[in-house]
Amino acid sequence: MRVDAAQAGAAPRHVVAELAGAAPGQAITADTAATPSQIDAKQAGAAPDVAMVVTKQGRTAGVVIAEDTGAAPGQVVAQQTGAAPGTVVAESAAPVLGVVDAVILERAAAALRLVLDRTRGRAPADDPALVETLLDATAPEQARLYAARRLGLDATAPARVLAPLNNRPLVVPAGTQGAPHGGPGVAESRPASPEARFAAGRLGVGPAVPVLELPRSWAEARTALRFTAEGTPQDPGPRVVYADELGGIALLADLVVPGAEPPPDVRAVETAAATAPWLPATLHAVASTASLRAAAAGINVHHSTLQDRLTHAEHLLGWPVRTPQGRLRLQLALAMRRLARP
Repeated sequence: MRVDAAQAGAAPRHVVAELAGAAPGQAITADTAATPSQIDAKQAGAAPDVAMVVTKQGRTAGVVIAEDTGAAPGQVVAQQTGAAPGTVVAESAAPVLGVVDAVILERAAAALRLVLDRTRGRAPADDPALVETLLDATAPEQARLYAARRLGLDATAPARVLAPLNNRPLVVPAGTQGAPHGGPGVAESRPASPEARFAAGRLGVGPAVPVLELPRSWAEARTALRFTAEGTPQDPGPRVVYADELGGIALLADLVVPGAEPPPDVRAVETAAATAPWLPATLHAVASTASLRAAAAGINVHHSTLQDRLTHAEHLLGWPVRTPQGRLRLQLALAMRRLARP
């Protein structure tokens, strides 16, 4: 972008700022209520081959505000001004460019650059400001729809939120967690590998919902994240958890406060794990498989070895884990163990 005091075909009292990133047919306007030192540019999504004139008084020429025309809120429709496409012209009453004129033009050019960088096709796929607006339930509906369009999302198609550990949320079309915004993909009930984008880290996956309900998907994705584990021998469990697969167990998240005093069964598991390093992986295998033989195969031990371990584990825990009731109690204890982490 550069500011030039003259342009072929422009009158001597005109100063033209060329927008290096502006596509032909793009039109930008300034806030009609702005002062010369507070020019705030907005994107105009209007007719082709239009240009924008900003006067020294900070007002605009040849511009119609969308609210006055029935267009969508926030849009500005510019009319033909006679200037070349992709230009902004600053008019001055003086025959030569003054210091104030140059300041106005420079500020307008800087503001327009910010706007152009946010236009469709140039906005980052995970622009933090747009994602924040989209996931804010208190933001106006029009603002959230605008953010969705800028992120390349189809406002009529379902989308979901991914909540990676220690990273910003990501909003993707339903069925394409591993793809960037607007990327190709066939809608599925459960995509194959959402963790591919996050180097197999812990990840909570929110349910697929309409765009305007994405704040709910974000909240449920964060809840799902709390049920994830590192997948190590001391913290066994799934690295990726889908909120819509938790069912009623998600209610535990409201009962267990992270970092607070854990429930008695969680304390029992922690105490037992301190004396038997093999215990967390063994208990997880028993709680997450359909049979003891499958559990033994999952941790690569003989069936009789597993039986010996469980006898010792039941002694340490204080309850049986091979009965239906005891297995359910174990599953709840392991889930609450993850929820209780700070």
